[in-house]
Amino acid sequence: MFKLLKQEGRARRGCFETPHGTVQTPVFMNVGTQGAIKGALSARDLKEIGCQVELSNTYHLHVRPGDELIKDMGGLHRFMTWDGPILTDSGGFQIFSLAKLRKINEDGVKFNSHVDGRHIFMGPEESMRIQANLGSDIAMAFDECIKIPSPKDYVSRSCDRTYRWLQRCKKALAEYNAMDDAVNPGQMLFGINQGAIFADIRVEHMKKIAELDLPGYAIGGLAVGESHQEMYDTIEAVEEYMPKDKPRYLMGVGTPGNIIECVHRGVDFFDCVMPARNGRHGHLFTWEGIINIKNEKYSRDTDPVDPQCRCPVCSRYSRAYLRHLFKAEEMLAMRLAVAHNLYFYNSLAERIRKSLESGNFEQFRHNFSEKLDKRI
Repeated sequence: MFKLLKQEGRARRGCFETPHGTVQTPVFMNVGTQGAIKGALSARDLKEIGCQVELSNTYHLHVRPGDELIKDMGGLHRFMTWDGPILTDSGGFQIFSLAKLRKINEDGVKFNSHVDGRHIFMGPEESMRIQANLGSDIAMAFDECIKIPSPKDYVSRSCDRTYRWLQRCKKALAEYNAMDDAVNPGQMLFGINQGAIFADIRVEHMKKIAELDLPGYAIGGLAVGESHQEMYDTIEAVEEYMPKDKPRYLMGVGTPGNIIECVHRGVDFFDCVMPARNGRHGHLFTWEGIINIKNEKYSRDTDPVDPQCRCPVCSRYSRAYLRHLFKAEEMLAMRLAVAHNLYFYNSLAERIRKSLESGNFEQFRHNFSEKLDKRI
């Protein structure tokens, strides 16, 4: 499934086989929460901007339009006409964000829908059923995303429960994959390491979930309020105990600099809403740093957003035109900005892979880790 092709320090160049194609790693997954990128990008657009893996959300698709409907339509790949790999997250983070509306026990979580307020119950078996109906290539285990800071005794108890939930997820998904009407019988389960920023709890939890021999593992519960250094320290503590022959996924991270630094620490998979969200507000990533295209200084600028970029936007449109679209509140502004930013993130992952292949990743890190996060 996962093949390690080259390594420089802890940084890894690999490939991962899925039922819908091979993923070259390190990889940035493009987030289409409800089966679409926020910014009016279609599955066809994703191909043009170099997306390898599309990520959708279990909770949101369960609430609307419904996972049973998507199954009846042939699964999420057919529904959104995307023929590449798809990862679905378990819904755990969304439940975390609904903290005031939830009740957690050993069975799972009871909460109210953010759409219509109706009562919903989700546990490991329900999350696996929904993800099996969606037919993604990678299903994420159902877990509790713990807020930071939290009391250490609560974090410890939560991780014990998340481990028990993971055992139930593994059993349930195996049963769904064996069914005659399985949408994607090759669907794979990734386990999620939790533990807030307590290194000892993180390490112990990682050791336990590694014993389940799953196709891949994620580090969850970060980028929720801790500092960048605390995040890096947590990854370094856990990485040593993550299986070397399985992909490592850091959930919900992050800036271009974060990605480079976490590749340096042994991470293979990334996702984040940042490039799409920032793009919708006119904040665009370039190889010189981050620009605010709404600034007056771009009103007569005939250069592309980034002269070094080869995306469909930079090959055709000027900064002045894009600024005009934002000022005129045209929908096209959002679409072009999001397309550029996602292309940038996908290209960043590609350049990281090439630097690892040529053995100069550390030089790449030195050149770009801080530079790409600066506003210019």
